[in-house]
Amino acid sequence: MRVTKGTFSFLPDRTDDEIEAQLRYAVGNGWALSIEFTDDPHPRNVYWDMWGLPMFDLEDPGPATAEIAACRSAHGDDYIRVGAFDSSRGWETIRLSFLVNRPKDEAGYHLTRQEGRNREIRYTTTAR
Repeated sequence: MRVTKGTFSFLPDRTDDEIEAQLRYAVGNGWALSIEFTDDPHPRNVYWDMWGLPMFDLEDPGPATAEIAACRSAHGDDYIRVGAFDSSRGWETIRLSFLVNRPKDEAGYHLTRQEGRNREIRYTTTAR
């Protein structure tokens, strides 16, 4: 089972051209971009390491594409994602987030559902 995180996560991996098209869309909307990476994609791990600083006021996706390539070069065996943030309402709101890199061998996780008293439902995730 593949790790699913963010937009497009149930689709095949994005090609570099498709990634650039999404970056172009985000930049066209005036959204700031950030690049993050981790070797622990557990669903509760929401604090990934940031690659560089967020990129504000981009006019084209070129700088973001270059930073993704640099992050892939340094962390090619990790998960890498791009986040696009909209601050037009006075606060940062995530509008788009998707993976741009996966490790060659994904451990994956298994979700176990348990039903308890009074129809209480619990879920446990375990690494494979």
